[in-house]
Parts: sequence; C-alpha cells; structure tokens
Amino acid sequence: MTLLSPSFKVRHLILAVALITGPGFVNHANAQIAALLVDLDSRTAIDLGTLGGDWSYVSGINDAGQVVGNSYTADGNDNYHAFITGPDGVGMRDLGTLGGRWSEAYGINDAGQVVGNSYTADGNDNYHAFITGPDGVGMRDLGTLGGTYSIARDINDAGQVVGGSYTANSGEHAFITGPDGVGMRDLGSLGGGWSYANGINDGGQVVGGSIRADSNSHAFITGPDGVGMRDLGALGGGWSYARDINDAGQVVGYSFTAEGNSHAFITGPDGMGMRDLSTLGGSWSNALGINDAGQVVGDSLTGEGNSHAFITGPDGEGMMDLNSLVDLPQGVILSQAVDINNNGQVIAMGVMGVIPEPEAYALMLAGLGLVGFMARRKKMENLKRY
Repeated sequence: MTLLSPSFKVRHLILAVALITGPGFVNHANAQIAALLVDLDSRTAIDLGTLGGDWSYVSGINDAGQVVGNSYTADGNDNYHAFITGPDGVGMRDLGTLGGRWSEAYGINDAGQVVGNSYTADGNDNYHAFITGPDGVGMRDLGTLGGTYSIARDINDAGQVVGGSYTANSGEHAFITGPDGVGMRDLGSLGGGWSYANGINDGGQVVGGSIRADSNSHAFITGPDGVGMRDLGALGGGWSYARDINDAGQVVGYSFTAEGNSHAFITGPDGMGMRDLSTLGGSWSNALGINDAGQVVGDSLTGEGNSHAFITGPDGEGMMDLNSLVDLPQGVILSQAVDINNNGQVIAMGVMGVIPEPEAYALMLAGLGLVGFMARRKKMENLKRY
C-alpha cells in the first residue's frame, strides 16, 4: 500500500476520505468519533472524553480498567498527547512528551506503567519509545537500536517492553527490553529486512510481523524472553500479521485467506494452529486484542457493508457484534474494539451521529486504528506492515 507522508495526520486522513468519496461524505460531517470504555456486565459504554481537543484514540487497557491512548489537546495546533485514565476509565490525564510536540501511548501493564512514543526535544522531528513509572508517572526515553526512531507497543507486568526501532543501517527490527524497560535488544527477523513487535505476555513471548526471505510478511511468535522467532504461517494466503498474545500464548491478528480476503485469526496455546475467526457477514475482519480467557476483540465488515466492533466468547468461539451486547444511545455505533482486559472491559472506537457511506467509513476507521501511528513516520518506503 502507499504510505502517508510524515506530516500527514489522522484528521487530514478524514479530510482525504471526504475528498475521495465526494459530497456524500461531506454532507455527513456531523458524525463524531468517540473513545469508549464498554462494560459488558452493566451493558454500558462510557465516553472517555478528550484532553481538550476534538477526539481521542484508545490503545490499551489493564485489569484495573486504566485506559491509555492519545488525544488532541486544547491548544488548537494539532498537537496530541499520550494519556492515562484512572481505574474504570475515570479521569483522563495528560502524560506529556519527551520534549517534542506530540506523544502517543499504546500499552499499559497492571502496575500502570505506560509505553508509547514521543517526539524528542532535538528539533529534528525524531521520536523515541518511552516508558513511565507506575500510574503513568515520569516518562523515560528508551532510546533506539542505533537508528533515529523507535516505537514501544506493549509492556508486560515485569516491565519488559516490545516494539520496533530503526537500526544503525536504517533497517527496522522488532525489539524487547529487560524488566522496567532496561536494555533494548534486537529480535531479528524471519529472514527479510523488517520486523515489528506488537504484543508481549507475562512469560516474555513476543508477537508481531516480519518480512521473510521470500518477501512475504508473516506473523511470528517467540519463546520466553523474546528468544527464537517462529513463523506462524497464514490462513491460506501469502500474508499474516499478529497483534496480541495472552498468557497462554494464544495469538490473534489477521491474515489473507486463499480467496484473498483478510480474516481475523486466533491460535492455540504457544501459537500452535492458526484458526479463522470468520467475519460478521462481510468480506474482512481484524483481531486486535485478546484476554487470558481467549476472548478476542476487533472489527469486521458486516453483511450490510459497515465496519462494526466484534467480541468472541472464550477461546475465540462465536464472533458477535459488540453493538448487540451494549445499551447504546441512539445514533452511536461501535465500529472498532481495540482491547479487552480479564474483567471483560473493552475499549472501543465509536461513531456518533450520521454514519458516512460504508467505503468512506471503513477507510476512516482504518486510518484511525491502523495508519495513525505510521502517518508521521519517515523513510518508510520499504515498510509493508499492513
């Protein structure tokens, strides 16, 4: 796919959708994007609010219900900062930056340590992975694998951090750190020049995607402490990508099928046996998060051509439309479920108001959920992440 330029922001992506799809989208401009915490026990969805700007995006949740993500601030200059909430999503707090103008949070452990990436203060628009102390206090630069950029995507309860970083020779490789984010280590690849880590469990097993020697990109899993990268294969197509892992080693993500469609998948323990989770009736689905019971969340095209959030039962059984399980206000659609904790709390993105046409709607949500963090990156011509 064609990658966006470094200065291309998510808000501009939505504008681009409007231009591509024409006046039909512009007439629906009263649709608003909301970051929500869904409680399945009470069937409620709570709007998490913003840091003063137009919208927020959620990325991770721990078992206390603390949520992390990024939000536009109130200064009106398209700045956005990483945030953390209190338990059960209450009280959004700005985590600041590493000295630059923006930051984004992606993962949180049960101690409330947050990881993500931020522009630094050097004035060259470089960004580095960061970690905080418990409860999101004190942002610390994790450095890189010798290159200019790094992004932290997840953290386990020992404080081991995973993500991707440029190397000294301008490649990009998955990394893992030691406890409390100390000591970034290159995880290598499946034989090609690129790899990227998205998730880590408490055993230190890491998952993500990597280019192979045949130029296809496949999902991978490692052993404990990030040792030994193993190809997870695909659902019959030539490409797969892993997004999350639970403590049993069940992996979720998405893969091309033999028919050329992208479907969500789950594996058994230790990444064994990739299984198609199917869809909500449409042609594609995408798994983003899993808890220790094996409940999977993500998004899928419905038979009517709309993108809806989904959740499964334990062990990935029975994909259900999350909208059918929650008492939502009139006009609110849960379009993408991003993560789930062990207490059944789900963080999701929703659209409030009039919904755009299906094609524009899907592109808008894809931009928010999957392209947003890539949009500001440099030198990504060789990157085949999505």
